[in-house]
Amino acid sequence: MGGPDAGAVSFTPSHRGGAGSPMVLLHGFTDTWRSWELVLPLLERRHDVLAVTLAGHAGGPPIDGDVTSEALADAVEEAMDAAGIGRAHLVGNSLGGYVALQLAARDRADTVVALAPAGGWAEGDEQFRETLAHFSTMQELLAHALPHVTTIVSTPAGRRRATAHFTERSEHLPPELIAHLMGGAAACPAVFALIDHAGRAGWPLDAEAISCPVRVVWGTADRLLAWPRAAVRYRRDWLPHADWTELEGVGHSPQLDVPLETAQLILGFTDP
Repeated sequence: MGGPDAGAVSFTPSHRGGAGSPMVLLHGFTDTWRSWELVLPLLERRHDVLAVTLAGHAGGPPIDGDVTSEALADAVEEAMDAAGIGRAHLVGNSLGGYVALQLAARDRADTVVALAPAGGWAEGDEQFRETLAHFSTMQELLAHALPHVTTIVSTPAGRRRATAHFTERSEHLPPELIAHLMGGAAACPAVFALIDHAGRAGWPLDAEAISCPVRVVWGTADRLLAWPRAAVRYRRDWLPHADWTELEGVGHSPQLDVPLETAQLILGFTDP
């Protein structure tokens, strides 16, 4: 894709590579499949990996009909079907973690590794509205920042500011990838419709239908889904018997923050 030029950013619906048992990667809200780029080489050594861009996101399929979390899961199922994948190891971050668990409830998962999955606030906890407001504000900030993206990602300080809400470490992140993620967030077509849906409908999950092994990984320095408050419902009600792993000093997107450790946590759970 060349240098980190906002005008040169392009978005694609998916990536597939590697060999072995199938694995499907699901990114977080306003991201693209490329948020997995730093862990792909390790995962593809052992798995046939399909990384998809969620519906309503930059490069992903449009959402036909009502904008709902179920529509996101429907689109992933369609992508799996088109790729000839019945059941797979599902790995998701944030919104993608929640969608992965929805798919597990539909019996499409052999295992699930959920990195800071969304939707775990205790019933009645209104903090999730602060997270939704963050994404609304971010759209405004990105509109002003994108014309200057090349300058922003050209310095360590700029890269740190650009990634501070989802990582604690930025020195290893390629400038072009940061520019891509900024562009993808700004170009997310369903961002406000999904924010509105989440504010009205909440985060339903048929947890009793999830029968596969689940590992939940959460960074203690998560600035978007604060640990442990944003995990209460998963820990107490939905997934108390899951394998729980805390990553000390890690932010919201472990696959970007600590890619090697994250890949090891995924492979250590999915390998027979």
